[in-house]
Amino acid sequence: MHDIWNPWHGCTRISEGCRHCYMYFLDRQRDRDGSEIYRTRAFDYPLSKTRSGSYKVQSGELIRVCMTSDFFLPEADRWRNDAWTIMRSRPDVKFFLLTKRPERVMSCLPSDWGNGWDNIWLNVSCEDQANADRRLPVLLDLPFRHKGFMAAPLIGPLDVDRYLASGSIEQVIAGGENYDGARPCDFDWIKSLSGQCRSHDVTFCFIETGSVFIKDGRTYRIPDKRIQSEMALKAGVNHFGHPMKFDLRDPLGFEIEPQQLYRPHYRATCQTCGSRPICNGCSDCGKC
Repeated sequence: MHDIWNPWHGCTRISEGCRHCYMYFLDRQRDRDGSEIYRTRAFDYPLSKTRSGSYKVQSGELIRVCMTSDFFLPEADRWRNDAWTIMRSRPDVKFFLLTKRPERVMSCLPSDWGNGWDNIWLNVSCEDQANADRRLPVLLDLPFRHKGFMAAPLIGPLDVDRYLASGSIEQVIAGGENYDGARPCDFDWIKSLSGQCRSHDVTFCFIETGSVFIKDGRTYRIPDKRIQSEMALKAGVNHFGHPMKFDLRDPLGFEIEPQQLYRPHYRATCQTCGSRPICNGCSDCGKC
């Protein structure tokens, strides 16, 4: 996928949301061990160029970072400064960071961080109430200009109204669990979280039901992720709140004109996808 940058791969489990980690499952499918952590060959992906000399990752694109690891993983401390250098050199690109380790963030920021870089968006993972109460207060105190959280896999109800009331959280993403031993996701939890986001005009996106989904007291088993995504969209619980505004600049610090920024495009199959609101658009890879 052209909207994902995995500078390193592999992770260690630290909470309930990690129990049935999709990365571990997919690695087992390839006879690999997901706990093996290594720097990837794609480390410099945001700097890669086409034959004509232009960046493959275009100005204005949203790149999700470390989707098969954690950006603030202790084992990655020796590589993180190089990753920060890459993001610093692409102030025209939005970088989405996701972590279950917000308590490590302050000690891992670059020396010139200040109040945050405008092209960096920090998200924490909150799978249940205990971890929301542990991680969201830390998130709110961190010096980032853009913040959000991901309730996926959602394995219990969440009461996050007091955190949303801060006005610092710009987006919430929710979804059920998949793969080995997937635990149920109850639609009542999703509706409650959506309602809390609506009351504070925070963007909410329900991306997939998970493979075990409870609705109106009935349990549905939905192994097909495409159908999960379609069902999530049909649920009608998404909410588009205050628009996020990133001050993107070219490497020399000049503001980029709107017409020069990447505009995602979608195929017919994208119209029913629950992840479309958070997607970078089609990369024309031909796999559909």
